[in-house]
Amino acid sequence: MRGAKRQRGLRSEVVGLSGSVRKATISDVSAIRELIGAYARDGKMLPRPLGELYENLRDFFVCEVDGGIAGCAGLHLIWEDLAEVKSVAVGERHQRRGYGSRLVEACLDEARALRMPKVLALTYSPAFFERFGFRQVPKDQLPHKIWAECVRCPFFPDCDEVALLIELQG
Repeated sequence: MRGAKRQRGLRSEVVGLSGSVRKATISDVSAIRELIGAYARDGKMLPRPLGELYENLRDFFVCEVDGGIAGCAGLHLIWEDLAEVKSVAVGERHQRRGYGSRLVEACLDEARALRMPKVLALTYSPAFFERFGFRQVPKDQLPHKIWAECVRCPFFPDCDEVALLIELQG
């Protein structure tokens, strides 16, 4: 049953021999914060305050391995036609095992279930997202609403993140 998918409404669970991807729960918040914090300390991701994680918990998926959280990713709805895959983080000891890919696929599956036509990603690792069909786009083509978090970034306004977009429908 490795890699098999089960759909239950908007709940998409990917089950494998070495872990499963599922929607995050309240008990996952501290692990999500720790994963994102590790990337934030390295300057690879914006930190997420605890209150923001609770407020946006329904955006998140986690990858559970041996009873612990190996990774996380969120699908954040921006507008009627645009969502963002964000906060893709996999713990160092769990990297290069496909967990990040499974988390992004879960986000894209949810976007499709919601009939979201476009999904973006802002990243320092564009090749990772290009494997899913994302393509690089000029940042100035994106709505200003997505830059609201940028003022918290230590690299603002000289950001070198790459903007990518995938069109899922229409």
